[in-house]
Amino acid sequence: MKFTKMHGTGNDYVYIDARELDADWPELSKAMSDRHFGIGSDGLILILDSDVADARMRMFNADGSEGEMCGNGIRCFAKYAIERSIVSPGPGGVAVETPAGVRNIFPTYSGDRITGARVSMGAPILRPVDIPVALPSGGDGHGPVLNHPFNIDGLDLPLSFVSMGNPHAVTFIQQPVSEFPLHTLGPKVEHHNLFPRRVNFEIVNVETPGKLTARVWERGSGETMACGTGACAIAVAARLDGICGDQVDITLPGGTLRIEWGGAGEVHMEGPAVEVFTGEWNDS
Repeated sequence: MKFTKMHGTGNDYVYIDARELDADWPELSKAMSDRHFGIGSDGLILILDSDVADARMRMFNADGSEGEMCGNGIRCFAKYAIERSIVSPGPGGVAVETPAGVRNIFPTYSGDRITGARVSMGAPILRPVDIPVALPSGGDGHGPVLNHPFNIDGLDLPLSFVSMGNPHAVTFIQQPVSEFPLHTLGPKVEHHNLFPRRVNFEIVNVETPGKLTARVWERGSGETMACGTGACAIAVAARLDGICGDQVDITLPGGTLRIEWGGAGEVHMEGPAVEVFTGEWNDS
């Protein structure tokens, strides 16, 4: 089985053209993603045919669970599909079907090579029941919910809730994100009973109104170098809370993503897409 390793700001995935293949994809994702016994990645992404778009993307986390959407992954998906002539971009870019809906990707080039993309990430979902968040009785049923009181292991971490097709809980902290015990608290937040489908957890420092620094604990994968939907959720929460304006650069351990959102409608994300290597997986 041929594969390609790619990353967007260090958020790395194994890509497989699965249009004529079938496998136990959750188990394969776990095996391939293992950084000691496999290829090493945050998950597995499949290129598939679509009846409603140019192509269809399925994404599996490193633990085998299937995700609804991956912002860094979809940029690399477009690079993979275009450069291998699976799809051809038109005036509307490339339309990719995901479980979160159809997303449009507009590639950026250096010569004849795709180096990144701008992605229409869809409108944020702010109604708690749709994120989903199981707020206590009497909680705001419509959203947005910003700075909801939340205490874990004695730390007060007010949470803002956003879905970008997958659920996110964002907290803005004074402590440098580099010093925050994310590996200890990340899994506790991910599996907290406040989140029926688990959650992606973002911790954020405000550097300036146009620049934020963050780390992300991804549902099903642990801490990752970057998270595209997470960066979008951070930008939405910050914009709603008056922390930033319509455009913000979010720096994560793997690099910087530019997010634009005017307070309504679709969020747009721009960032790199990099091919690392190709190979052949021998399933033993």
